[in-house]
Amino acid sequence: MNSQWSLKWQPTATLNDIRTITLDLDDTLWEIHPVILRAEETLYGWLGKHYPRITEMYNPADLRELRSRIVVEFADRAHDLTFLRRTILCRVGTAAGYGTGFIDEAFAVFDAVRNDVELFPEVIPTLESLGSRYSLIAVTNGNANLETIGIAHLFDDIVTATRAGAAKPAAQVFELAVEVGGATREQTLHVGDHPRYDVDGAKSAGLRTVWVNRNADAWPVEYASPDIEVTHVGELPGLLGVVE
Repeated sequence: MNSQWSLKWQPTATLNDIRTITLDLDDTLWEIHPVILRAEETLYGWLGKHYPRITEMYNPADLRELRSRIVVEFADRAHDLTFLRRTILCRVGTAAGYGTGFIDEAFAVFDAVRNDVELFPEVIPTLESLGSRYSLIAVTNGNANLETIGIAHLFDDIVTATRAGAAKPAAQVFELAVEVGGATREQTLHVGDHPRYDVDGAKSAGLRTVWVNRNADAWPVEYASPDIEVTHVGELPGLLGVVE
């Protein structure tokens, strides 16, 4: 038996006591980078149409630089992505002489596109299958709106970085996820794509871990290895022995 097959199947017997599954969202249930790019481009175009002095003063590179400065300035709130984006809008609107009254509408423009995601094809049937046996908790550093995306009914709760007061891989994110999931750390399985933020963070907090490796990447040796590696979340029901 090769090592890849062994990694996927040997732990199955040790997962019989799992009661809660926590799942990362971005790049685990859908691809996020093209979505954010499209949302930022849409917002920039909207600003150019309705508040043109902003785009005359700031090009996209300027806005990225401003974001970097704001992250440093508000390091204690760097985990709150909504706060960061709204602060950027506040700064550029004030600098351009528009004030801040447009911020809610501008953020809504961004948010609508940010939540227009294309789920990976295996996501819905997998969540439906796992939800029949486990408590499912979404755990994210982002600001995805599960209601808007249309999958909120498939989760029992969501833990965001804003709610936890810190971003993954901070232990308090996973500790809160364990608390709302209602099981122990050892009975909680975290599933995510990021070696550091998801796997290493969750494992350091005492959770079991699944690495979703869609691109056949090599595992970074500086982080603790996942308990299980899968190509996509559609493999989880079989690995956990969930039979419809």
